[in-house]
Amino acid sequence: MSHSSPLHHFLRHVSIPPDPHLLPTAFKSCPTLPLARALHAAAEVTGLVRDPFVASSLLHAYLRLGTTANARAVFDGMPRPQRTVVGWSALVAAHAARGEAEGAWRLLEEMRRDGGVEPNVITWNGLVSGLNRSGRARDAVVALVRMHGEGLLRPDATGVSCALSALGYVGLVSVGEQLHGYAVKAGCRVDACVVTALIDMYGKCGRAAEIVRVFDESSHVDVASCNALIAGLSRNTQVSEALRMFREFVSWGLELNVVSWTSIVACCVQNGKDLEAVELFREMQAQGIEPNSVTIPCVLPAFANVAALTHGRSAHSFALRKGFLHDVYVSSALVDMYAKCGRVKDARIIFDAMSSRNVVSWNAMIGGYAMHGEAVNAVRLFHSMLVCKQKPDMVTFTCVLAACTQAGLTEEGRHYFKEMHAEYGVSPRMEHYACMVTLLGRAGKLDEAYDLISDMPFEPDGCIWGSLLGSCRVHGNVDLAEVAAEKLFRLEPENAGNYVLLSNIYAYKKMWDGVNRVREMMKDVGLKKEKGCSWIEIKNKVHMLLAGDDSHPMMTAIIEKLKQLNVEMRKLGFVPSTDFVLHDVEEQEKDDILAVHSEKLAVALGLISTSPDTTLRVIKNLRICGDCHEAMKFISSFEGREISVRDTNRFHHFRGGKCSCGDYW
Repeated sequence: MSHSSPLHHFLRHVSIPPDPHLLPTAFKSCPTLPLARALHAAAEVTGLVRDPFVASSLLHAYLRLGTTANARAVFDGMPRPQRTVVGWSALVAAHAARGEAEGAWRLLEEMRRDGGVEPNVITWNGLVSGLNRSGRARDAVVALVRMHGEGLLRPDATGVSCALSALGYVGLVSVGEQLHGYAVKAGCRVDACVVTALIDMYGKCGRAAEIVRVFDESSHVDVASCNALIAGLSRNTQVSEALRMFREFVSWGLELNVVSWTSIVACCVQNGKDLEAVELFREMQAQGIEPNSVTIPCVLPAFANVAALTHGRSAHSFALRKGFLHDVYVSSALVDMYAKCGRVKDARIIFDAMSSRNVVSWNAMIGGYAMHGEAVNAVRLFHSMLVCKQKPDMVTFTCVLAACTQAGLTEEGRHYFKEMHAEYGVSPRMEHYACMVTLLGRAGKLDEAYDLISDMPFEPDGCIWGSLLGSCRVHGNVDLAEVAAEKLFRLEPENAGNYVLLSNIYAYKKMWDGVNRVREMMKDVGLKKEKGCSWIEIKNKVHMLLAGDDSHPMMTAIIEKLKQLNVEMRKLGFVPSTDFVLHDVEEQEKDDILAVHSEKLAVALGLISTSPDTTLRVIKNLRICGDCHEAMKFISSFEGREISVRDTNRFHHFRGGKCSCGDYW
């Protein structure tokens, strides 16, 4: 504190000794430890430290400033009669809040043994609350059980709220239900904090129906309980119900805060409702609610997922104006957003400008390079990460292996796969094996990939067999494809994509009996092929195009543009590859089916809606097919446009008739 502080000025110039009424006030407002010690010295000199009110105020000042040792020294210096339950409780709560569970328990025993003081409800509340807030939820539950076991005290509304929070973290829903019953009997069930804590506890324990029931039974609705409800529904993937309830809160005229809006935006993003998240973010700002440093990294993935680069740039500018870029999570989310929107160079600029980085930052940038097929840059950055003494984690190695996979760096991939455990103690998980299966499979080493699967230390999941099936599609290996597909049909009976992939392999080999057999299997299970869906941002608006859907207001013009492109392509010798269609139909009908793949619709919309120098950025929910990949190369050359397509696997940057993937995808 500066020397011009009123308290410091008082210590230097007061001519009358401070009295026992003035010092407690000074201790209460004391902002720094050195000043507290100076005031303590003044109290010692004047003898006022022996006054119970002065000593108690000094004790609480030291605890507030985080020095339990000084506080304990003051407490031990107090006469025995002055060591009341209030002082003991404050010391217990302070140790608990610092995560010092053992110290808190020792104090509890000492207050009984040496002090002759029994803990009261405030003592237990401080113990449970402090342990829970310091991340020691299990210890908090132990305290609750012990409190109940002694049978001497009954928790009040504060204690119930703290205990419910701890129970939610450790997932003890059965004990939570008992505490819920106690709250009803004790009459504190109507307390607003208890209601919020009950909703939070049931949400963390996966009891979605109970969340809504507690909320509906509450006689008092406030912002805290509404926020807990949205968070609980989101955690249990009840996104439609969360959106419905949120709209109700808005219609009630409830004064929702930034936490409310951030919660519903995060709920949408986490559950695949990206367009809704974008719209809610805009609505939030229209309502005059200013985003904070938590909101920005929550909404940026939505912009990335629907290629809303303009919105992402606006959020970047806002974060810059507000000084949020110093937050490592905001900057890391920006790196991720720019990379996923096709601007990997912009992502690197943000990354290089970061004042501090954590493993999330490094992973975002390495993953960005992997997504764009820039394996050399990904590997180089990985080594820079090691030079900077940042320890890689399992996500880091997933990104590095994915980069090797995209570029066909088989030997390098093998090296990092072995090194991750031997050098860095990161045990390979399912996703690492999936990368290796894809890496080997795409290199044509299908038998080696199968052997790797057979030697896995745990049972392979659908992701592993799916990687093998995808590689079989690339190399037309029917026998191994049928083995992988059989596993997948057992593991993921409702995943239509596996049936479609096997059918594609049969179609590629013109094995129409196999195609029909798979079609019948899908019919028996009641499955339909997932429709292709693509997004493109045009003039600040995100457009969604669905394969086979003519509902877009500009569909007539879109189809006309595609017909024109088809004519030009045929004139120049481009013939669509019909190996990528599932059905055994006439060639012309196949052409028609291919013509309306969603990425083609999106590109056609972009061509007719933007100036000739505009880069088109498209995101697709499925992998781009071979025909569309060839068509994009042609369109980029014929129209003189740069076209970026991000599918579920990687980015394809088309320019001048070539793709950045080098046709290795």
